[in-house]
Amino acid sequence: MTNIDKIKETASTAEDMARKVWLAGLGAYGKGYEEVKGRIESLSTDSNKLFDELVAKGQKLETEGKGKVEEVKNEVVAKTEIESRIETVRAKLGFNSNNDNDQKIEELSSKIDALTAAVAKLAAKPAAKKA
Repeated sequence: MTNIDKIKETASTAEDMARKVWLAGLGAYGKGYEEVKGRIESLSTDSNKLFDELVAKGQKLETEGKGKVEEVKNEVVAKTEIESRIETVRAKLGFNSNNDNDQKIEELSSKIDALTAAVAKLAAKPAAKKA
């Protein structure tokens, strides 16, 4: 074997080795691409599933929240109605904050005293007639 034959053989071997290195690189790229593609598809599926779960949870919370808001609203309306009725009764009894409450209480006390005396007088009359 001559030097030229050895050089040709070495060149051929080097060329085969370079080609194999190139093909190995391409293979690694292809394998990596497929693996990444698979993971992306998996993540996409998982993220869609997570998104759907979050939407369902959000709908549930929205429904519960609307119920609570309606409940509080009804309580406020009921409280407002009660306060309005109390204010109406206070106005009818003359206990408005604009009036002098002490004077009104004295007037009512004197009326109660007069009614108590009248009732006592009426209660005493039948007892006197029987005797």
